[in-house]
Amino acid sequence: MCVLTREVILREIEAGRVRIDPFCPTQVGAASIDLHLAEEIRVPLANVAGPLALTDDSDPHEQTELLKIHDCFVLEPGQTIHGVTTERIELPPDLCGWLEGRSRTARFGLTVHATSGFVHPGVRNRQVLEMTNVSNVALALHPGIRICQIVLERTEGEAIYDGRFATQTRP
Repeated sequence: MCVLTREVILREIEAGRVRIDPFCPTQVGAASIDLHLAEEIRVPLANVAGPLALTDDSDPHEQTELLKIHDCFVLEPGQTIHGVTTERIELPPDLCGWLEGRSRTARFGLTVHATSGFVHPGVRNRQVLEMTNVSNVALALHPGIRICQIVLERTEGEAIYDGRFATQTRP
């Protein structure tokens, strides 16, 4: 397995093997593609009392509500919400990816994924982000900001993800 660099990423996009929609070549860095925060987020319901049961059948949508960010959303210290990338990502069966934060936002205390940063081969979806404010001050999140990056790498063999979130488009 090897990480793809800018030149290879652009070739894969030009060949139609990797699809990012919408896409601009300036999103591609030395070895990653910047992704933007969309306008929709999912926040915990205010009246939920814990503990929340975590089982294989647990559905986070039952404990959250979908909101649209008009100007900004203020993420309080310690608060976790779900966001989603503006971009829809399509990967071929021999490429996978890793969602990573960007140092620019991390230096303010924003994490963009709690633990699920892996992007399976063959996905065709928008990436949900589990964003947490780990700083001691509130952070104002604006839609359209370059919120994270995806690092692509080749797999040994081919696979296509067809799990629960294979076609997700909302947080």
